[in-house]
Amino acid sequence: MGTEIEFPGCGGLTGIDYGGSGPNVLLVHGLGQNAAVWNDVAQRLSTRARTVAVDLRGHGKSRLNSADAAPGAASSRSEHHWRDLADVIFALEWQRPILVGHASGGFAVAAVTAAELITPAAICAVDGFVLDGPAMAQAAVAARQDPAELQRQQSDHRYGWSASEAEMNDYVEQCVEDASASAEAFNAGAREELIRAVARRSFLQDGQRWIRRPTMEEITAVTDVPPDAAIYPSSEVYKRIQCPMTMVLASNGDYATRRDEVRAIINTRLNRSLVGVTCNHNVPMVCPSALTDIIINLTSRYRR
Repeated sequence: MGTEIEFPGCGGLTGIDYGGSGPNVLLVHGLGQNAAVWNDVAQRLSTRARTVAVDLRGHGKSRLNSADAAPGAASSRSEHHWRDLADVIFALEWQRPILVGHASGGFAVAAVTAAELITPAAICAVDGFVLDGPAMAQAAVAARQDPAELQRQQSDHRYGWSASEAEMNDYVEQCVEDASASAEAFNAGAREELIRAVARRSFLQDGQRWIRRPTMEEITAVTDVPPDAAIYPSSEVYKRIQCPMTMVLASNGDYATRRDEVRAIINTRLNRSLVGVTCNHNVPMVCPSALTDIIINLTSRYRR
């Protein structure tokens, strides 16, 4: 569903335009996923809002990679994926959009807002928060660069895998089978065709081969954040956000045991809210109806 688009002047960033009219809503996926994760959310959301999802650098059909950024550029390679969101909004000619980000996309929408590159009507982080203070956040960044951790990610997700078309198709069907094999699976409960759409979009054709995205070079570039980054992935980022913010906390997600820390961030401003959803971390795919209700509520409260 939706129309494939390439954002003008954005160096090859792509996305899916779901159409609709009303408040402008940009949907931002997390690391390792792509724009198609929003298909089921957008199906109903687009009846109430102008809805677009973006493929971040190194993901989906976007030809731009974070690893391509020139060393010594004004901003770190780790920042380009969220700085790109400002270019996407400019290309769409939107004013005061609502930004919705899942997983690391939640940090992306917070970061681009904190950097004052966009003035959104509101932002929504879906089970994607940065809760550690600066010292612990730096330790977490270092841990993500550990060779064993990078090897685990590559092995678990086949990031950077060069596949034949037949191998790619087998992988897509394996993703569907894995989702039904265990109630604990990441995609358990997601619609089969949605799983297929996301899995297929995670491959980009390169000659006669298909490359599983993101590559490990992309993972490394995005997660290797320098200590002096202007916008660091720590809880300090929320101090710089003035606009209304909603945090969606999944009951069985990555932050389920840290509800008090999320609540503490919410309590610092009157225009912030915490919404719980009974779901695992993969909220857009597994619980699209509940998430759509939350976003529609935002569009009603924070119209253009």
